[in-house]
Amino acid sequence: MDWIDIGLNLGHESFDHDWPEVLENAQRAGVVQMVLTGASVAGSDRALALARERPGMLFATAGVHPHLASELTDEAAGHLAALHDLDEVVAVGECGLDYFRDFSPRPVQRGAFERQLELAVSCGKPVFLHQREAHDDFLAILREFRDRIGPAVVHCFTDSKRALYDYLDLDCHVGITGWVCDERRGKELKSLVPEIPESRLMLETDAPYLKPRNLRPKQRTHRNEPQWLPWIGGTVAALRGVSPVHLAEQTTANARAFFGLPER
Repeated sequence: MDWIDIGLNLGHESFDHDWPEVLENAQRAGVVQMVLTGASVAGSDRALALARERPGMLFATAGVHPHLASELTDEAAGHLAALHDLDEVVAVGECGLDYFRDFSPRPVQRGAFERQLELAVSCGKPVFLHQREAHDDFLAILREFRDRIGPAVVHCFTDSKRALYDYLDLDCHVGITGWVCDERRGKELKSLVPEIPESRLMLETDAPYLKPRNLRPKQRTHRNEPQWLPWIGGTVAALRGVSPVHLAEQTTANARAFFGLPER
């Protein structure tokens, strides 16, 4: 089975000392391609540099997370626009709104989100979206741009049934992480996973975050890794009543079509 991890923070400092080994372990587990998340200007540069170390296997996004919205100056936006022109960069983002932490003022977040959607209009590449505790404002902004941007995925979806159907009505894809493997927080998500159309579903680890809590055998490390994407896939397949082989084939095809990734 071939799997694709559409959201991996390989530029995180926890991977600095062993990222080649992390990729080898992922490949042995059947994770053949990975999209590295750019969540800041520097992080987007780092994701690009790593993608260039493994052509055809690693790809990058370029954007500014809402936590860091204040860094999206004119100069930063110009830099991101230049990154979006590169073949290794397959999506705009991570961008969106996060009212759960409020690390950036909400008006600043909204402005940065709109500006990055404008960049997506200009380059025509897919959009990698983040939303937490900000659904109404996020949806209103996304609706304004939806007919002018290309494919859009709501990364690490953990929201309500209403939110899910709002995004599906806007023809968005949905990214599912190891949150669905969490018996404490993932109950509602478990009930919603079967309702996602198979053509809209993609999988991600969001590593090093969101390590699956039901992972067996248990691992000593708290760091999530892309090698555990098939475990997430197995959980999702069971919830949807399909085989892991079918889920791998479908989500891999979805990811390749969405991001324009080559066959491996």
